[in-house]
Amino acid sequence: MRATPAGIDPRGPRVGAGITAVLLAVVVLLGPTTAGLVLLAVVAAGFGLGAARGVTGTVQAWVFATFVRPRLAPPTDLEDPRPPRFAQVVGLVVTGAGVLLGLAGVPTAVPWAAAVAFVAAGLNAAVGLCLGCELYLLGLRLRTASRRR
Repeated sequence: MRATPAGIDPRGPRVGAGITAVLLAVVVLLGPTTAGLVLLAVVAAGFGLGAARGVTGTVQAWVFATFVRPRLAPPTDLEDPRPPRFAQVVGLVVTGAGVLLGLAGVPTAVPWAAAVAFVAAGLNAAVGLCLGCELYLLGLRLRTASRRR
């Protein structure tokens, strides 16, 4: 059995989600334009970094660590980094699909993908509900239940 990775400050992913939500809101406002497609591709690349390097390896995490974290008290609890990393994969799939469909000539996919990702990022930033993290935990429960049979 693998050891649980070192914990992360749970406020970091929430700040990152807030930054991402702002970027996604701009994509929605830009609509099915070239600028919207390019910005969605930037957001997708950010999710790609988070999926590959973990949530602490993103530009948003750097912003948190550099500008926000030094002004806060130490966290009272640390969080397992695996669920937020999985959430980055989910974000990559949603925004990546929007980018690919936009490039394939379905420009309305760009604001729709951004809107879906915006809802998830906004929930995380506003109330701490990480939908991708919940999917990760659901997957764990289903795997555990299937092993018991």
